[in-house]
Amino acid sequence: MPKYILSLDQGTTSSRAVLFDDKQNIISIAQKEYTQIYPCEGWVEHDPMEIYSSQMSVMMEAVAQSGVSVKHIAAIGITNQRETTIIWEKSTGRPIYNAIVWQCRRTAGIVDRLISEGLSDAIREKTGLVPDAYFSGSKIAWMLDNIEGAREKAKNGELLFGTVDTWLLWKLTNGKVHVTDYTNASRTMIYNIHKLDWDDELLTALDIPRQMLPLVRSSSEVHGYTGVQGVDLPIAGIAGDQQAALFGQCCFDKGEVKNTYGTGCFLLMNTGNQAYDSKNGLITSIAAGVGDKPSYILEGSVFTGGAVVQWLRDGLRVISESSEVEEPAAKVENSGGVYFVPAFTGLGSPYWDMYARGCIVGITRGTTQEHIMRAALESIAYQSYDMICAMENDTGFEINEFKADGGASVNKLLMQFQADISAMRVTLPTVSESTALGAAYLAGLAVGVWKDINEVKYLWRSEKTYEPQMDEEKRKTLLKGWKKAVSRSFDWAEE
Repeated sequence: MPKYILSLDQGTTSSRAVLFDDKQNIISIAQKEYTQIYPCEGWVEHDPMEIYSSQMSVMMEAVAQSGVSVKHIAAIGITNQRETTIIWEKSTGRPIYNAIVWQCRRTAGIVDRLISEGLSDAIREKTGLVPDAYFSGSKIAWMLDNIEGAREKAKNGELLFGTVDTWLLWKLTNGKVHVTDYTNASRTMIYNIHKLDWDDELLTALDIPRQMLPLVRSSSEVHGYTGVQGVDLPIAGIAGDQQAALFGQCCFDKGEVKNTYGTGCFLLMNTGNQAYDSKNGLITSIAAGVGDKPSYILEGSVFTGGAVVQWLRDGLRVISESSEVEEPAAKVENSGGVYFVPAFTGLGSPYWDMYARGCIVGITRGTTQEHIMRAALESIAYQSYDMICAMENDTGFEINEFKADGGASVNKLLMQFQADISAMRVTLPTVSESTALGAAYLAGLAVGVWKDINEVKYLWRSEKTYEPQMDEEKRKTLLKGWKKAVSRSFDWAEE
């Protein structure tokens, strides 16, 4: 009798559930989009209760679709959008405010204060991160500062903080378990990734009471139980989405790299037991793994990856579905000299400019919407290549190939341009659901579905590899134009 693992994949724009069997075959998938809330420019929020209800809905739907008996499901794994911050009342479970999403820039002023107080080096050395509104710490501080009575309640132990994994785990266990894992803790900007503990200096700087923080445990162990159709299922895997994708791509060896093309783009390298201090705008975090001794990653984060296609759909309305972008973009041989820098919420790695904003440059009278659509797709590849260069410079490793996943990786035009502009192979897995698969691997390993990571690695298969085809001189010319375009977006918005 095969064993099954249920992955809850809580993303930035949708909640998903994927049921796998022990051969990594997908048995069923359910997905539900939920509301994106934009109170004002640069602010992004979600309703925590809608996150939970949508995730519960798709979990039940995936089980029902599959025809699999719940008693044959060995475990549940959770993977989540990282950095998104939720605070709720311990006694009632009621959120004190909407979730502040990782994309939200409202806390840039708090981060500027930390920098002015000389804490940049401490943040970098202790957390592996750069001071930025992207991470959870400043979002916690903003809620405590701006929600009436919140700081007093927090100091009295009446409030709990969690990233989305913690919120879901707490809700699924009926408030019995207040836990996060190493991967999510390492994205808060208040967790010491070397000492493996919340950092008192940074907590003091942001005036965050330690008692509201979750316990931090490994990514692969039984954290608690939840009832599904009368059966108590162990929740045995937790990892932030990008570390889960790295694990799902079986990048278990030092130097292996994956890039996820989702709402943002996230390039991760497994660096083993060495935590690299980036000199090129990358960040260091903890990898998903088995056991209590964590390994590390070096990561580049692009805030606007696939989201640029969503903007073409929802903002410009030149397409009605995201999948429709490839055909018109392919009608033109190139972007016609147009560059699109999608710095909608600032720029991440390797630039880290909170005040950068999007721009489209190189427009002429002959520019068409097809050129702009192609430039939008190409921007995803350019930004990813910027991160590759930074990663090579930091580690001294030469990257000749990386594994790709995420929704936009199905776009053949984008993947070929990525291989061309990077001058390296881009390999796609047979199972495209790398994030959900990583959570399934972590949960399955914790309960003995697979005995070790070697057995897991044996299951992984590649679907397609894109080889670089572009002339080197053309490549250099295009990259020079991209650098010029990016420089036009810097330091645009006022605080």
